[in-house]
Amino acid sequence: MILNLSRTGADVFVPDGSDVESALERTTHLAIGAHQDDLEFMAAHGIVECFQNPSRWFTGVVVTDGGGSARDFEYKDYTDEQMMAVRKREQRKAAYVGEYSVMLQLSHPSSAVKSAAPEDVSSDLVSVLSATRPEVVYTHNLADKHDTHVAVALRVIAACLKLPADARPKRVVGCEVWRDLDWLCDEDKVVMPVSRHENLHAALMGVFDSQIAGGKRYDLATAGRRRAHATYFESHGTDQEAAMIWGMDLTPLLNGADPAQLVKNYVARFEAEVTSRVTRLR
Repeated sequence: MILNLSRTGADVFVPDGSDVESALERTTHLAIGAHQDDLEFMAAHGIVECFQNPSRWFTGVVVTDGGGSARDFEYKDYTDEQMMAVRKREQRKAAYVGEYSVMLQLSHPSSAVKSAAPEDVSSDLVSVLSATRPEVVYTHNLADKHDTHVAVALRVIAACLKLPADARPKRVVGCEVWRDLDWLCDEDKVVMPVSRHENLHAALMGVFDSQIAGGKRYDLATAGRRRAHATYFESHGTDQEAAMIWGMDLTPLLNGADPAQLVKNYVARFEAEVTSRVTRLR
């Protein structure tokens, strides 16, 4: 299927030089994030599952254009246009390092993603999903505290629902960025080990110099979160993994479940677990 993207600034990059159509078709794991670097933080499980595996291929999608990002030091005097160009190059570098099948940067402004009727965003996502037909989709979780992240997750679900039932992914996972998912009850967590290729993860996160040197040590914070998850997951057993990521299962939304109710149910189960323990032990 031919990929049709609405924005003139959209960027399509195939790291190994394959033709775009075949590179899209071989995709098994698709990650759709709001900003450059979100994929490397939240969808590391998909990246490492596909790395050096000829039967699995990871494709990344960044929905927004990177405008308005924080900047300091070498980047403090950069205009929005210059910063957007830097972030686009950094995302390409990450795709090359991680051996992605395709890296798509859709270049929508955040305001368009958050609008009530983002027709261009929706059509782009439907086109990507139709061209890739992935087994699993990673996107943001619905309890994230960043408006653009939650908006992207909702647009992804809406796009999936526009596909025929047999063309939808088998699973959609909401991942951690601006709020982790440690609070989910253990039985509600999608458990994603990311212990392997620690050097690869470090390289992928370190590529985004404009954000790290710009005043945010996302690389250290993300690595620390993953290690903490692995250690604090089980109180009565030794660590089985060195690093783990939690996910929120969004797959029920592909069958028409209400997003707000889905999150409410997760929160209600957490509330019930906490209050039950306190009541039992007081």
